[in-house]
Amino acid sequence: MLSTQRWHIRRLRASVSTFADDVREGLLAVPRRLPAKYLYDALGSLLFDAITALPEYYLTRAEREILERDGDAVVAAAGSPDELVELGGGSGAKTQLLVEAALRATPSVQLHAVDIAEEAIEAAARRMVERHPALTIVGYAGDYEAGLEALRLDGRRALMLFLGSNIGNLDPHDACALMLLMRTALRTGDALLLGTDLRKDSAVLEAAYSDALGVTAAFERNILVRINRELGGTFDLARFRHVAAYDVESGCVTSRLVCLRSQEVHIAALGLTLRIQAGETIHTENSYKYDEAEIDAMAAAGGFERVTSWYDAAHAFALSLLRVA
Repeated sequence: MLSTQRWHIRRLRASVSTFADDVREGLLAVPRRLPAKYLYDALGSLLFDAITALPEYYLTRAEREILERDGDAVVAAAGSPDELVELGGGSGAKTQLLVEAALRATPSVQLHAVDIAEEAIEAAARRMVERHPALTIVGYAGDYEAGLEALRLDGRRALMLFLGSNIGNLDPHDACALMLLMRTALRTGDALLLGTDLRKDSAVLEAAYSDALGVTAAFERNILVRINRELGGTFDLARFRHVAAYDVESGCVTSRLVCLRSQEVHIAALGLTLRIQAGETIHTENSYKYDEAEIDAMAAAGGFERVTSWYDAAHAFALSLLRVA
Protein backbone atom coordinates (compact mmCIF):
# COMPACT_ATOMS: atom_id res chain seq x y z
CA MET A 1 0.00 0.00 0.00
CA LEU A 2 1.29 3.46 -0.94
CA SER A 3 0.18 6.17 1.47
CA THR A 4 0.54 9.80 2.45
CA GLN A 5 -1.53 11.79 4.90
CA ARG A 6 -4.36 12.60 2.48
CA TRP A 7 -4.17 9.84 -0.12
CA HIS A 8 -3.27 6.19 -0.23
CA ILE A 9 -3.44 3.36 -2.75
CA ARG A 10 -4.52 -0.20 -2.12
CA ARG A 11 -3.07 -2.80 -4.47
CA LEU A 12 -5.78 -5.34 -5.24
CA ARG A 13 -5.62 -8.82 -6.60
CA ALA A 14 -7.49 -9.49 -9.84
CA SER A 15 -11.03 -10.66 -9.08
CA VAL A 16 -11.15 -13.42 -11.64
CA SER A 17 -7.94 -14.02 -13.59
CA THR A 18 -4.46 -12.68 -14.24
CA PHE A 19 -2.94 -11.04 -17.31
CA ALA A 20 -1.18 -14.32 -18.14
CA ASP A 21 -4.41 -16.33 -17.74
CA ASP A 22 -6.37 -13.99 -20.01
CA VAL A 23 -3.64 -13.82 -22.65
CA ARG A 24 -3.47 -17.62 -22.83
CA GLU A 25 -7.24 -17.99 -23.07
CA GLY A 26 -7.64 -15.18 -25.60
CA LEU A 27 -4.83 -16.18 -27.97
CA LEU A 28 -6.03 -19.79 -28.04
CA ALA A 29 -9.62 -18.73 -28.79
CA VAL A 30 -11.09 -18.75 -32.30
CA PRO A 31 -11.01 -15.99 -33.40
CA ARG A 32 -8.18 -14.73 -31.21
CA ARG A 33 -8.88 -11.91 -28.73
CA LEU A 34 -7.24 -9.90 -25.95
CA PRO A 35 -9.18 -8.06 -23.20
CA ALA A 36 -9.33 -4.29 -23.67
CA LYS A 37 -8.58 -3.59 -19.99
CA TYR A 38 -4.97 -4.66 -20.57
CA LEU A 39 -4.44 -1.82 -23.04
CA TYR A 40 -4.04 0.51 -20.05
CA ASP A 41 -0.61 -0.09 -18.58
CA ALA A 42 1.60 2.96 -17.88
CA LEU A 43 2.49 3.41 -21.57
CA GLY A 44 -1.03 2.60 -22.74
CA SER A 45 -2.49 5.24 -20.41
CA LEU A 46 -0.13 7.86 -21.84
CA LEU A 47 -1.04 6.86 -25.39
CA PHE A 48 -4.74 7.08 -24.57
CA ASP A 49 -4.24 10.57 -23.14
CA ALA A 50 -2.66 11.49 -26.49
CA ILE A 51 -5.66 10.00 -28.33
CA THR A 52 -8.01 12.32 -26.43
CA ALA A 53 -6.19 15.33 -27.96
CA LEU A 54 -6.58 14.09 -31.55
CA PRO A 55 -8.95 16.05 -33.82
CA GLU A 56 -10.82 12.88 -34.80
CA TYR A 57 -11.47 11.78 -31.22
CA TYR A 58 -14.38 14.00 -30.20
CA LEU A 59 -15.52 11.98 -27.16
CA THR A 60 -13.32 13.52 -24.48
CA ARG A 61 -13.90 17.08 -25.68
CA ALA A 62 -17.66 16.52 -25.79
CA GLU A 63 -17.76 15.04 -22.30
CA ARG A 64 -15.54 17.78 -20.90
CA GLU A 65 -17.83 20.40 -22.47
CA ILE A 66 -20.75 18.92 -20.53
CA LEU A 67 -18.82 18.74 -17.26
CA GLU A 68 -17.53 22.31 -17.53
CA ARG A 69 -21.01 23.66 -18.31
CA ASP A 70 -23.18 21.38 -16.15
CA GLY A 71 -20.93 20.06 -13.37
CA ASP A 72 -22.76 22.01 -10.67
CA ALA A 73 -26.13 20.81 -12.00
CA VAL A 74 -24.88 17.20 -11.95
CA VAL A 75 -23.76 17.50 -8.32
CA ALA A 76 -27.04 19.15 -7.30
CA ALA A 77 -29.12 16.48 -9.03
CA ALA A 78 -27.05 13.81 -7.25
CA GLY A 79 -27.86 15.36 -3.86
CA SER A 80 -24.54 17.15 -3.21
CA PRO A 81 -22.51 13.98 -2.53
CA ASP A 82 -19.51 14.01 -0.18
CA GLU A 83 -18.08 10.81 -1.70
CA LEU A 84 -17.17 10.28 -5.35
CA VAL A 85 -16.27 6.87 -6.77
CA GLU A 86 -14.65 6.71 -10.18
CA LEU A 87 -13.98 3.60 -12.23
CA GLY A 88 -11.15 3.99 -14.75
CA GLY A 89 -10.45 7.68 -14.24
CA GLY A 90 -6.97 7.58 -15.78
CA SER A 91 -5.28 10.98 -15.54
CA GLY A 92 -8.19 12.41 -13.53
CA ALA A 93 -8.59 15.48 -15.74
CA LYS A 94 -12.37 15.10 -16.00
CA THR A 95 -12.69 13.83 -12.44
CA GLN A 96 -11.23 17.08 -11.17
CA LEU A 97 -14.12 19.05 -12.68
CA LEU A 98 -16.61 17.05 -10.61
CA VAL A 99 -14.41 17.21 -7.52
CA GLU A 100 -14.43 21.00 -7.80
CA ALA A 101 -18.20 21.06 -8.30
CA ALA A 102 -18.71 18.76 -5.29
CA LEU A 103 -16.45 20.95 -3.12
CA ARG A 104 -18.56 23.97 -4.02
CA ALA A 105 -21.58 22.11 -2.63
CA THR A 106 -20.13 20.37 0.45
CA PRO A 107 -17.25 21.18 2.84
CA SER A 108 -15.11 18.08 2.15
CA VAL A 109 -15.03 15.24 -0.36
CA GLN A 110 -13.49 11.78 -0.44
CA LEU A 111 -12.67 10.31 -3.85
CA HIS A 112 -12.40 6.56 -4.37
CA ALA A 113 -10.40 6.00 -7.58
CA VAL A 114 -10.37 2.55 -9.18
CA ASP A 115 -7.95 1.99 -12.05
CA ILE A 116 -5.88 -0.90 -13.37
CA ALA A 117 -2.91 1.49 -13.85
CA GLU A 118 -1.47 2.31 -10.40
CA GLU A 119 0.84 4.98 -11.85
CA ALA A 120 -2.17 6.89 -13.19
CA ILE A 121 -3.91 6.84 -9.79
CA GLU A 122 -0.80 8.08 -7.98
CA ALA A 123 -0.14 10.92 -10.44
CA ALA A 124 -3.76 12.09 -10.29
CA ALA A 125 -3.91 11.79 -6.49
CA ARG A 126 -0.74 13.84 -5.94
CA ARG A 127 -2.00 16.58 -8.25
CA MET A 128 -5.55 16.77 -6.91
CA VAL A 129 -4.85 16.72 -3.17
CA GLU A 130 -2.26 19.45 -3.60
CA ARG A 131 -4.82 21.59 -5.36
CA HIS A 132 -7.75 20.84 -3.04
CA PRO A 133 -7.03 20.84 0.74
CA ALA A 134 -10.53 19.52 1.53
CA LEU A 135 -10.08 16.43 -0.69
CA THR A 136 -8.90 12.97 0.40
CA ILE A 137 -8.33 10.09 -2.02
CA VAL A 138 -8.38 6.31 -1.66
CA GLY A 139 -6.96 4.58 -4.73
CA TYR A 140 -7.69 0.97 -5.68
CA ALA A 141 -5.11 -0.46 -8.10
CA GLY A 142 -6.95 -3.27 -9.81
CA ASP A 143 -9.79 -4.08 -12.17
CA TYR A 144 -13.35 -2.82 -11.75
CA GLU A 145 -14.61 -6.00 -10.09
CA ALA A 146 -11.86 -6.04 -7.47
CA GLY A 147 -12.28 -2.32 -6.82
CA LEU A 148 -16.02 -2.56 -6.32
CA GLU A 149 -15.59 -5.55 -4.02
CA ALA A 150 -13.06 -3.62 -1.88
CA LEU A 151 -15.08 -0.38 -1.84
CA ARG A 152 -16.48 0.77 1.50
CA LEU A 153 -18.66 3.88 1.54
CA ASP A 154 -19.05 5.77 4.81
CA GLY A 155 -20.07 9.25 3.71
CA ARG A 156 -23.50 10.82 3.67
CA ARG A 157 -24.10 10.29 -0.06
CA ALA A 158 -22.07 8.93 -2.97
CA LEU A 159 -21.92 9.59 -6.68
CA MET A 160 -20.24 6.90 -8.78
CA LEU A 161 -18.60 8.00 -12.04
CA PHE A 162 -18.21 5.77 -15.08
CA LEU A 163 -17.20 8.28 -17.72
CA GLY A 164 -15.60 8.32 -21.15
CA SER A 165 -18.09 5.83 -22.61
CA ASN A 166 -16.05 3.07 -20.91
CA ILE A 167 -19.29 1.09 -20.58
CA GLY A 168 -19.17 0.82 -24.38
CA ASN A 169 -16.04 -1.33 -24.18
CA LEU A 170 -18.18 -4.14 -22.73
CA ASP A 171 -20.56 -6.33 -24.67
CA PRO A 172 -24.22 -6.03 -23.53
CA HIS A 173 -24.05 -9.04 -21.18
CA ASP A 174 -20.85 -7.86 -19.46
CA ALA A 175 -22.13 -4.27 -19.31
CA CYS A 176 -25.23 -5.48 -17.47
CA ALA A 177 -23.11 -7.56 -15.08
CA LEU A 178 -20.91 -4.57 -14.25
CA MET A 179 -23.94 -2.31 -13.77
CA LEU A 180 -25.30 -4.83 -11.26
CA LEU A 181 -21.96 -4.81 -9.39
CA MET A 182 -22.04 -1.01 -9.28
CA ARG A 183 -25.62 -1.13 -8.03
CA THR A 184 -24.60 -3.55 -5.26
CA ALA A 185 -21.76 -1.25 -4.13
CA LEU A 186 -24.10 1.75 -3.82
CA ARG A 187 -26.77 2.52 -1.24
CA THR A 188 -30.30 3.87 -1.41
CA GLY A 189 -30.05 7.56 -2.36
CA ASP A 190 -26.70 7.14 -4.16
CA ALA A 191 -26.37 7.66 -7.90
CA LEU A 192 -24.27 6.78 -10.94
CA LEU A 193 -23.12 9.25 -13.60
CA LEU A 194 -22.75 7.25 -16.81
CA GLY A 195 -20.98 8.53 -19.93
CA THR A 196 -22.20 7.12 -23.23
CA ASP A 197 -21.26 7.90 -26.80
CA LEU A 198 -24.30 8.24 -29.04
CA ARG A 199 -25.04 6.59 -32.37
CA LYS A 200 -23.95 8.67 -35.36
CA ASP A 201 -22.49 8.57 -38.88
CA SER A 202 -20.17 5.62 -39.59
CA ALA A 203 -17.42 7.80 -41.08
CA VAL A 204 -17.22 9.94 -37.93
CA LEU A 205 -17.07 6.90 -35.67
CA GLU A 206 -14.47 4.99 -37.69
CA ALA A 207 -12.23 8.06 -37.91
CA ALA A 208 -12.40 8.45 -34.12
CA TYR A 209 -10.95 4.95 -33.69
CA SER A 210 -8.48 4.98 -36.58
CA ASP A 211 -6.81 8.40 -36.62
CA ALA A 212 -4.61 9.61 -39.47
CA LEU A 213 -1.57 10.07 -37.21
CA GLY A 214 -1.63 6.45 -36.07
CA VAL A 215 -1.77 7.08 -32.32
CA THR A 216 -4.73 4.72 -31.87
CA ALA A 217 -2.87 2.03 -33.80
CA ALA A 218 0.10 2.40 -31.44
CA PHE A 219 -2.27 2.23 -28.46
CA GLU A 220 -3.82 -1.00 -29.74
CA ARG A 221 -0.46 -2.61 -30.60
CA ASN A 222 0.84 -1.75 -27.13
CA ILE A 223 -0.94 -4.83 -25.78
CA LEU A 224 1.49 -6.92 -27.85
CA VAL A 225 4.35 -4.86 -26.39
CA ARG A 226 3.05 -5.80 -22.91
CA ILE A 227 3.01 -9.49 -23.80
CA ASN A 228 6.56 -9.26 -25.13
CA ARG A 229 7.80 -7.36 -22.05
CA GLU A 230 5.89 -9.04 -19.24
CA LEU A 231 5.45 -12.59 -20.55
CA GLY A 232 8.52 -13.04 -22.76
CA GLY A 233 6.62 -12.85 -26.05
CA THR A 234 8.12 -12.48 -29.53
CA PHE A 235 5.39 -10.61 -31.41
CA ASP A 236 6.72 -8.64 -34.39
CA LEU A 237 4.70 -5.43 -34.17
CA ALA A 238 5.56 -4.40 -37.72
CA ARG A 239 3.52 -7.34 -38.97
CA PHE A 240 0.26 -6.09 -37.46
CA ARG A 241 -2.11 -3.39 -38.70
CA HIS A 242 -4.89 -1.86 -36.64
CA VAL A 243 -8.39 -1.82 -38.22
CA ALA A 244 -11.59 -0.28 -36.81
CA ALA A 245 -15.03 -0.91 -38.36
CA TYR A 246 -18.52 0.21 -37.32
CA ASP A 247 -21.54 -2.10 -37.50
CA VAL A 248 -24.73 -0.04 -37.72
CA GLU A 249 -27.06 -2.81 -36.54
CA SER A 250 -25.23 -3.55 -33.28
CA GLY A 251 -24.01 0.04 -32.82
CA CYS A 252 -20.48 -1.23 -32.20
CA VAL A 253 -17.06 -0.09 -33.43
CA THR A 254 -14.83 -3.18 -33.41
CA SER A 255 -11.05 -2.83 -33.23
CA ARG A 256 -8.74 -5.60 -34.39
CA LEU A 257 -5.08 -6.20 -35.08
CA VAL A 258 -4.66 -7.84 -38.49
CA CYS A 259 -1.60 -9.99 -39.15
CA LEU A 260 0.05 -8.82 -42.40
CA ARG A 261 2.63 -11.62 -42.68
CA SER A 262 2.57 -15.06 -41.09
CA GLN A 263 4.73 -15.42 -38.00
CA GLU A 264 5.54 -17.88 -35.24
CA VAL A 265 5.17 -16.36 -31.79
CA HIS A 266 6.67 -17.77 -28.60
CA ILE A 267 5.42 -16.68 -25.15
CA ALA A 268 7.95 -17.97 -22.63
CA ALA A 269 5.93 -17.39 -19.43
CA LEU A 270 3.04 -19.42 -20.86
CA GLY A 271 5.13 -22.13 -22.50
CA LEU A 272 3.13 -21.34 -25.62
CA THR A 273 4.00 -21.27 -29.32
CA LEU A 274 1.49 -19.90 -31.84
CA ARG A 275 1.47 -19.84 -35.63
CA ILE A 276 -0.45 -16.72 -36.70
CA GLN A 277 -1.34 -16.68 -40.37
CA ALA A 278 -1.44 -13.67 -42.71
CA GLY A 279 -4.95 -12.17 -42.60
CA GLU A 280 -5.71 -13.60 -39.16
CA THR A 281 -7.06 -11.11 -36.60
CA ILE A 282 -6.75 -10.47 -32.87
CA HIS A 283 -9.79 -8.70 -31.44
CA THR A 284 -8.77 -5.95 -28.98
CA GLU A 285 -11.73 -3.71 -28.27
CA ASN A 286 -15.43 -3.05 -28.70
CA SER A 287 -16.90 0.46 -28.49
CA TYR A 288 -20.70 0.35 -28.35
CA LYS A 289 -22.80 3.42 -29.16
CA TYR A 290 -26.27 4.06 -27.79
CA ASP A 291 -29.54 5.89 -28.24
CA GLU A 292 -31.73 7.03 -25.33
CA ALA A 293 -33.88 3.91 -25.35
CA GLU A 294 -30.78 1.73 -25.13
CA ILE A 295 -29.43 3.80 -22.22
CA ASP A 296 -32.74 3.38 -20.37
CA ALA A 297 -32.79 -0.37 -21.02
CA MET A 298 -29.19 -0.80 -19.84
CA ALA A 299 -29.92 1.22 -16.70
CA ALA A 300 -33.02 -0.82 -15.87
CA ALA A 301 -31.20 -4.12 -16.41
CA GLY A 302 -28.54 -2.97 -13.92
CA GLY A 303 -30.98 -1.91 -11.22
CA PHE A 304 -31.02 1.83 -11.97
CA GLU A 305 -33.44 4.35 -13.39
CA ARG A 306 -32.39 7.36 -15.47
CA VAL A 307 -33.17 10.69 -13.79
CA THR A 308 -31.87 13.05 -16.46
CA SER A 309 -29.19 13.41 -19.14
CA TRP A 310 -26.92 16.23 -20.28
CA TYR A 311 -25.56 16.54 -23.84
CA ASP A 312 -22.82 18.46 -25.60
CA ALA A 313 -23.80 21.12 -28.16
CA ALA A 314 -23.42 18.72 -31.07
CA HIS A 315 -25.53 16.05 -29.28
CA ALA A 316 -22.72 13.55 -29.86
CA PHE A 317 -22.30 12.41 -26.25
CA ALA A 318 -24.50 11.97 -23.17
CA LEU A 319 -23.91 12.07 -19.42
CA SER A 320 -26.82 10.38 -17.67
CA LEU A 321 -27.61 10.48 -13.96
CA LEU A 322 -28.92 7.09 -12.85
CA ARG A 323 -30.55 6.64 -9.46
CA VAL A 324 -30.51 3.36 -7.55
CA ALA A 325 -33.88 1.81 -8.37
